Amino acid sequence: MKPGIHPDYHPVVFKDANTGTMFLTRSTVTSDRTIDWETPDGVRTYPLVVVEVSSDSHPFWTGGKRIVDAAGQVEKFNRRYGARRGQ
Repeated sequence: MKPGIHPDYHPVVFKDANTGTMFLTRSTVTSDRTIDWETPDGVRTYPLVVVEVSSDSHPFWTGGKRIVDAAGQVEKFNRRYGARRGQ
């Protein structure tokens, strides 16, 4: 890599604000908050970033997503505007 042009890529702990779940990964994001995280070679201090939504609380991943009734929407459109004829 070319020196001086890339941001610092380091270990960071992300915490889901809704569920409290935390996970350690690498990122370029920085934070003034820190947390002690136990690793196989001891306890280390990492930056802590609190996020509103993660895979632990997002409706898509938790199965709480809404299913849109596409067929019902088409029927509603046809009732409102009618089917076009002659095309």
